[in-house]
Amino acid sequence: MSSSLAQEVRKEYQRGTLQEADAGSDPIALFGQWLDIAVAGGLREPNAMTLATSTPAGRPSARVVLLKSFDRQGFVFFTNYASRKGDELAANPVAALVFWWGELERQVRIEGPVVQVSAAESDAYYHSRPIGARLGAWASAQSSVIADRSVLEERLAELKVQYGEQAPERPPFWGGYRLEPEAIEFWQGGLHRLHDRLLYKRIAPEGWEVVRLSP
Repeated sequence: MSSSLAQEVRKEYQRGTLQEADAGSDPIALFGQWLDIAVAGGLREPNAMTLATSTPAGRPSARVVLLKSFDRQGFVFFTNYASRKGDELAANPVAALVFWWGELERQVRIEGPVVQVSAAESDAYYHSRPIGARLGAWASAQSSVIADRSVLEERLAELKVQYGEQAPERPPFWGGYRLEPEAIEFWQGGLHRLHDRLLYKRIAPEGWEVVRLSP
């Protein structure tokens, strides 16, 4: 970015502050509050998050996926198990998530090990999807090289004929993952770049330690 462009896009963060007394001791509850505010504010895809994985050799990769549910056990998303991220999680089952809500000048970072959710949980979510999305999961060998888009369109057409009005079962290569948080950091943009950063570190199954980080 040129220095002139940097000046053109620069803005001050001044929507608010994040104080320990207001944040509380429960990062899952705080995340829920922040997500509710993002949803109520009409932000586009407020559940969009960057998922960062890495190979056993430490080579990182990142992409945006959608959070589908969260609770005290962790943060759940769904994908093709044979995709690049699936392969990387199989080899190195640790990941990081980043939520960025620019209109609110807020960011949340989450780190921890990743496990596959149960087959029943994957089935339940798969069957809640529109029929087109269910067929799409069968049609795409995610992350594999294809000649052109017609490959996908032809495969989808074949599946529509094959299944007709019948709902397909969940593909065995498609399902959910749960990131079990060990650390959750909340970031609130601050004036003069003196941002507020509160880091929650898990110290027990239901216990967290919170520390303030310098911006």
